[in-house]
Amino acid sequence: MHEDEAMIEQRLRSDREGFTRAEKQLVAALLDNYPMAGLGSISELAAAADVSTPTVVRLARKLGFDGFSDFQRALRAEVSAQIRAPLSKKDLWSTDPGEAHPLNRFADAISMNVRSTLQRVDIADFDAVTALLADRQCAVSIAGGRITRSLADYLFNHLQILRPGVQHLSQSSNVWPQYLVDMNADTVLVMFDIRRYESDLLKLARLAEERGARIVLFTDQWGSPVGRHARFRFHASVEVPSSWDSTVAIMLLVEALVAQVQETIGAESRERIEELEGMFGKTRLFRNFT
Repeated sequence: MHEDEAMIEQRLRSDREGFTRAEKQLVAALLDNYPMAGLGSISELAAAADVSTPTVVRLARKLGFDGFSDFQRALRAEVSAQIRAPLSKKDLWSTDPGEAHPLNRFADAISMNVRSTLQRVDIADFDAVTALLADRQCAVSIAGGRITRSLADYLFNHLQILRPGVQHLSQSSNVWPQYLVDMNADTVLVMFDIRRYESDLLKLARLAEERGARIVLFTDQWGSPVGRHARFRFHASVEVPSSWDSTVAIMLLVEALVAQVQETIGAESRERIEELEGMFGKTRLFRNFT
């Protein structure tokens, strides 16, 4: 159930250097209303992009498909995977359980997720996000969804130790405007969203982008709609033999990012940690074994 190849949207975004002007125009039309733009007829898509139908076929072949019909089949399969309900996800894995113990099967799936996720990571983007999060001139806001909120909380707890100016948005979207009002071009908004994608997070991303915030998105291999507004996107593989998606590969990226941010900040983070440790000692929050 794992796919090492990039999803269609990722290929559309990353392969533009080899496209002609008309093909780039077509890509823009596809991304502007993804995935719906690609689910109609070839003539409808061509008309919407103001290109010829041969251009549509040529782009599909450049993306690695036999033609437009093959492209559409793959697109429909992606859409189906994105909206699949938790119980049906488990059923797909249970059709071929194999001889391995469930723990081993799960561990194998996680290993595959990690490998395919690392293959997708753009190192330049990783370094750019590290620099942003280490820049004390940038305010950092973090938001997650129903399942991914734990990832947002983990990143918040660690960044708050390393640097000032970090906030975790409230779980209630009703108060998000109170955070948005202070967002501007010096704000970095880190967001987590995997299938089933949450409409509130998409609204938050749109409003934050309008205020100039730079958005960093951690999502699954198909890609949250939040990606339309994100400056940086990290796609992680999430499928495992379970009713639920796994966030282990995303956590790997988050932990690596935290480690690199600490390394980048250097002495300032050490001084801050030492000051915090002094406060913990005074409050006796943690047990002292010495």
